[in-house]
Amino acid sequence: MTDWIFAQTDPTDQLAKLHHFSITKTAENGSPVEFVITVREYVTPKDPMMKFFATSDRQTNQKALPYTPCAWARTLLQALSECIVAIHKFPYQG
Repeated sequence: MTDWIFAQTDPTDQLAKLHHFSITKTAENGSPVEFVITVREYVTPKDPMMKFFATSDRQTNQKALPYTPCAWARTLLQALSECIVAIHKFPYQG
């Protein structure tokens, strides 16, 4: 257990630690595109089964229906993995 969680004095503050990751995906035109994934680790999540929330800084499927890859999970690894799967689900058309 780390001590940063004790900084939260009010659970409604939704204090979260940020973890940053990046992956490279090939766009439709063949050029590489970097996606930065931010995973939030909440001290007191609204649902204890969803302590981690991962979201991408870019959208995919821009020409049809833009989609921002994201995922909720109990562990950092699961949230990160599901967000990566969501990034690969649709093409990057930027």
